Amino acid sequence: MLTGIVLTHNEEENIKKCLDSLSFCDQVVVVDDGSTDNTVKIAKKMDATVLEHVWTEDYSAQRNWTLGKVKSSWILFVDADEVISPKLAQEIQSAIKREGFKGFFLPRVDYLWDRKLKHGDVGGVKLLRLARRGAGQWQGRVHEIWNIEGSLGTLKNPIYHHPHKNLADFLQRINFYSSIKAQEFFEQGCKTNILEIVFGPAVRFIYLYLFKLGLLDGTPGFIHAMTMSFYAYLVAGKLWLLYKGIK
Repeated sequence: MLTGIVLTHNEEENIKKCLDSLSFCDQVVVVDDGSTDNTVKIAKKMDATVLEHVWTEDYSAQRNWTLGKVKSSWILFVDADEVISPKLAQEIQSAIKREGFKGFFLPRVDYLWDRKLKHGDVGGVKLLRLARRGAGQWQGRVHEIWNIEGSLGTLKNPIYHHPHKNLADFLQRINFYSSIKAQEFFEQGCKTNILEIVFGPAVRFIYLYLFKLGLLDGTPGFIHAMTMSFYAYLVAGKLWLLYKGIK
């Protein structure tokens, strides 16, 4: 049995497409963090099981809490702004019947305003999103990783990801995520300095835009590389402020 899991908070613009793409799952569970829009209403209308659970600025904790509520042998995690392609759905159904595997990496194709990003920070990304129940736990407050013990495979067909409706939304998200990441680094005792704050973003941009060939993705590739380098600046700057007692 396969359960698809989606974490949500005010995702009424995305949730229907996401849940439609999970129709091949035996069960779909939506874990909602107090949405004030129509997310829960839409999910229930589409026969998803909705669980209410307050998010504590720790995505791994939210995912691990959900793992304890699901009884199926296989679990698939999908974000609300992601869609499982039809070919991937077929591939997943075949993969979970294979012996000896504890989990599978899924390729993800990112789009920025309808432009497919083939390079840069998101080009060629593969994410561990499909695994047997009990095979491992999620770690990391944000940009979390599912640590699975055992043999892992990689599927061929992609998840489609449409994460940012406009640049303002992109900037709001990296501001939000960078605060969580800085707090995580602070709690781990990681430190930063003026050199990292000043030069780290520039190095990040050069790496993503030139070495990772983000320039081949045109203007969206430039915007993505520039924004992710700004994310590096925000994390380092906020970490420095935390050590100064400024939240």
